[in-house]
Amino acid sequence: MTSILFIVFLPLLAAAIAGFGNRSIGNVAAKGVTTAALFVSCALSWPIFIGFMTGSLSATVTPVLHFMTSGTFSADWSLRVDALTSVMLVVITSVSALVHLYSWGYMSDDPDQPRFFAYLSLFTFAMLMLVTADNLIQMFFGWEGVGLASYLLIGFWFRKPSAQAAAIKAFVVNRVGDLGFMLGIFGTYLVFGTVSIPAILEMAPGMAGSTIGFLGYRFDTMTVLCLLLFVGAMGKSAQLGLHTWLPDAMEGPTPVSALIHAATMVTAGVFMVCRLSPMFETSQTALHFVTAIGAATCLFAATVGTTQTDIKRVIAYSTCSQLGYMFFAAGVGAYGAAMFHLFTHAFFKALLFLGA
Repeated sequence: MTSILFIVFLPLLAAAIAGFGNRSIGNVAAKGVTTAALFVSCALSWPIFIGFMTGSLSATVTPVLHFMTSGTFSADWSLRVDALTSVMLVVITSVSALVHLYSWGYMSDDPDQPRFFAYLSLFTFAMLMLVTADNLIQMFFGWEGVGLASYLLIGFWFRKPSAQAAAIKAFVVNRVGDLGFMLGIFGTYLVFGTVSIPAILEMAPGMAGSTIGFLGYRFDTMTVLCLLLFVGAMGKSAQLGLHTWLPDAMEGPTPVSALIHAATMVTAGVFMVCRLSPMFETSQTALHFVTAIGAATCLFAATVGTTQTDIKRVIAYSTCSQLGYMFFAAGVGAYGAAMFHLFTHAFFKALLFLGA
């Protein structure tokens, strides 16, 4: 499926042209290249989505290159496209293309437009790498890529002290979650001997009931792995305890809020839980924890949102609450409902931000 290569790498190419060209190619050229690339990616994504919805397409893996080998460890760079990925491709490329277009007007007086559009396209590329990952290392690359791009975008107006502080806060809080995610990946490789997601999901049911040593005690293997992975999801998706960065991230330009904090980056945790759902299904404790965190976040964030006076902070807490709904659905095993809500929420919340 060669179209997936264009979908994923066109935003990266556009970001490179806009970023390295910067002032030499001019504002209009930088905006035109990045926006056109995103609309092409969007146009190529919809047929894939429709193909999976109608049943005319089946899951494919497109090899890109060999990434690394170290002893028994081996990881390839491959783009996996299945029904779950097709939903995310449409959400990411459609919202990003519209945000790029909206930014033509919103950022028209800003002197650093090429840099802004390069960051937007870089973020989109990182998110596409995350959702097309065929192994956990590639997923982690995309995971950290969106973290870096969000730092650059939230702190885009870096001369404002509040924007600097918000960017650093988002970066640091996400690193706390990412530590759990890294430990989860290390543990998964230790237990299964591979980072290939299909292989891990196939072997996961066989590990149910086994135990592993952690912090000097013996715990259920799959519970430990799933909880560590979920800590990463809590950071990225702003769940209770690691939610504090999301409202402050409103210091970035409004198109950034629409792209990152409504449609794409914050849904990465939900996507990860749904992608690794066979792992979570082997541990009732982990599923109960996901459900409890989702329900608590849903109620807490919505309650806090009612007391806010800044319109973007109101929508930010609303986003936090809606993500709680998605995790609640995933925790009770309704993965289809979680992904449906993710799909619809991406569009209505992005529109809310752009309208605000």
